[in-house]
Order: sequence, then C-alpha cells, then structure tokens
Amino acid sequence: MTPEPGEFLSMLTPEEVAALQAAGRPRKWERGATVMTEGDTADWVLVLTKGRVKVSSHTAGGTEVVLAVRGPGGLLGEMSAIDGSPRSATVTALEPIAGIVVRDFLGFLREHGRVAVLLMQLIVGRLRDADRKRIEYGAFDTTGRVATRLVELAERYGEKTNGGVRVALPLSQDELAGWTGSSREAVSKALRALRDRGLIETGRRRVVIHDMEGLKRRAR
Repeated sequence: MTPEPGEFLSMLTPEEVAALQAAGRPRKWERGATVMTEGDTADWVLVLTKGRVKVSSHTAGGTEVVLAVRGPGGLLGEMSAIDGSPRSATVTALEPIAGIVVRDFLGFLREHGRVAVLLMQLIVGRLRDADRKRIEYGAFDTTGRVATRLVELAERYGEKTNGGVRVALPLSQDELAGWTGSSREAVSKALRALRDRGLIETGRRRVVIHDMEGLKRRAR
C-alpha cells in the first residue's frame, strides 16, 4: 500500500498507521458500489488503501456535482464521525477499492493527539481547495476548468509514456462535467478543443497529455 502524497495516511508514522489498522477492520467494494450515502447518519470513517472514489452531492434539480476524487490513503466520512451530523456527500467506488473501516474514530483521535492536529491541517487544506475551485468556476471558462482537472489527475495518477503522460481516467464525461460545474456537451467541446490544439489525446476512460506545459497554460 502506497498512500497518495498529501492524503491522510501519508501524514502518519508507521506506528500510527499500525494503530489505525488495529482500531479498524478491512473491507472491500466493487466498482460502482456506493460506499457512503448523502444524508445517512453514521459514525464510521473509511481510510482508502486501494483504488479511487468520487465524492459527490446532488442539487435540488438532481444534477450531480462531483466534489473530489480520492485515492489511496484518503480519509472519508470524518465530518460525520466528528460532529454526528448526517453524511454531507455520497462516496462511490470508481474502481474496485479496499480500505480500513474505523468505527470509534473519535476514540482513536483522543489517544493520538498528533493525528488529531494533522487531521485539522488536512481539513483546512480541503477548505482552501474548495475555495480555489469556487474561484475557478467564476474566473475560468469550461475549457480552462477541464484543463485544470486534467492537470490535477495527471499530477496525481499520471504515468509517463513515450507520447507524454497517460492518465487512466476513472471518470466518465458526465462525471467530469459534474467535477467542473459544466454540462456534458460543454465538456465534450472542451476536450475536442484541447485535442485540436494537440495538447491531449483521448480514449475510453483515458487521456494522454502530449503537452503538459501547454495544458497548464490553458488551465490558467
């Protein structure tokens, strides 16, 4: 298990990871499974050890808004575990996933004060990221937002190839639209524009970025 840089598990010492594993139990889900449901009341958290999930919510009109994509090492469900409120989002497996389910997360934090401080830092980082995305929605066009998300995915999950950086995209165009606050048609047009400029090549659930610097410039 190699946690993604910046995710919860990557911040812990080996001893803290071992204590977390001892406090929980392993569990697996298949691709497409609903791991957590918005509005449910639950007090357990999940620490991902394998695979990626999407965190999403729905508007009053039923439109799905993708809030984040989390990978190995990611912590999910911590807000409900801390304040007892219903789940604020739905978590869905984008591929087969595995993780550690911890039911007494508050008890674990009481026994590991350093981890509690790290969790506060993590939550602050997520709030800053949410603020940044809100600014993007107002300042960038759809193509700029799509380029920004592709750069983010490439930096997190990209594999270097002879043709550039390959990203096995876990998101459909509908989900990418929900992640960029756009319609599916607008996302399709944005991807076509990026292809026409020679910045990317697209296939089924994959993107190859041929010009990373050019894509970053378009993302600004």
